Amino acid sequence: MAGTALRSLRAVESVRWICEAHFAGRYELEIVDIYQQPELAERDGIVAAPILLKIAPLPERRIAGDLLDADRILRGLNIPPATEAQR
Repeated sequence: MAGTALRSLRAVESVRWICEAHFAGRYELEIVDIYQQPELAERDGIVAAPILLKIAPLPERRIAGDLLDADRILRGLNIPPATEAQR
């Protein structure tokens, strides 16, 4: 993420919701603010924000852009989107 703007905070909330809904108890989520922790962003090769980086299990995936779109994130992680009845 980049800073503490409302959109950044909403993106974090969206990703946390997805993780809890699909990986409850089986994930580790590290939030990196590229302004506050540039060394961590550099470590992971992050040059733009927002970006979601899935490291494990392989293959690694990078999802850049709108992290408020849960279906887009799920497609990027190769997870079938939930049906309306599941939401």
